Amino acid sequence: MAASLKSSAGSKVDLGFRGMAFGAGLMVLAILAAITFVTTQKAWPAFSTYGTSYFFSTNWQPNNQDFGILGFIWGTAVISFIGVLLAVPTSLGIALFATEVAPRRLRRSITTVMDLLASVPSVVFGLVGFYVLKAPLQSFYRWLGDAVAGMPVLHTIFGQDSSGLALLTAGIVLAIMILPIITSVTREVFDTVPRNDKEGALALGATRSEMITGVVIPHSLGGLTGAVMLGLGRAMGETIAVTLLIGASSKPPITVNVLSASDAMPAGIARYLPEASGMFQSALIGMGVTLFVLTMVINIGSRRIVGVMDRRLKGEA
Repeated sequence: MAASLKSSAGSKVDLGFRGMAFGAGLMVLAILAAITFVTTQKAWPAFSTYGTSYFFSTNWQPNNQDFGILGFIWGTAVISFIGVLLAVPTSLGIALFATEVAPRRLRRSITTVMDLLASVPSVVFGLVGFYVLKAPLQSFYRWLGDAVAGMPVLHTIFGQDSSGLALLTAGIVLAIMILPIITSVTREVFDTVPRNDKEGALALGATRSEMITGVVIPHSLGGLTGAVMLGLGRAMGETIAVTLLIGASSKPPITVNVLSASDAMPAGIARYLPEASGMFQSALIGMGVTLFVLTMVINIGSRRIVGVMDRRLKGEA
């Protein structure tokens, strides 16, 4: 009888916990839907008035009521790409060193430093970039522009710049910002690789590098993608640091010159929204909706790619 009562009480606790978890999941979806509805409603006047030209035009002239955000989209994509390109290899190296090579005491130090860096406010990174990196990078950009002046492709990518505030500057600081996030998540993912799998590969004669590429990386592929997407989302949504370092071009160009000034969607929203009203405000909110949709599409696409790769690695159709 006592066992039956205990089993009944346990089942009620399980049902209660399941209901709470289900409710929390529904709450997340409800909040997401509310954000989407409210922001889209606010941005709809710009979407309906300008149509596709809102997304595919670079003609951004608020005084003339012309709003084309393609330049802002391009700037956001370029600095995010630079940040991820610089941060991901470094993060993988640090995470692999911390999990596979470093002594235990050093691992704790690395973990502590990464956690501390992840907690630093973004405005601090922006100020450091503005006051510490700007002048050295300005000199470096001038030297680089002169060095590649006679090289057609490189001169297009690294053209002359005189201010030090550019796409590359913002991308470098973004890389520093997302580095601890990607490193921390990647390190935790690497720690989940079964020890028997790693020792088995080494026992079969694999070198440490072969064990990493043949066991650790394939086992961690999904988690690695999640870490990169987390860093990419941080990079795409960063506001203050990018506002200070990207150069604040009034009409962001479509250019591959990473030493030129430009602008990004979060920075543009932060810069213009306090003074905006009417259609101008709607156009700025539309940038936020566009950024949200782009982030969701990238995450869903990456998850699908990882799913396909996992099935192929496991030999499934």
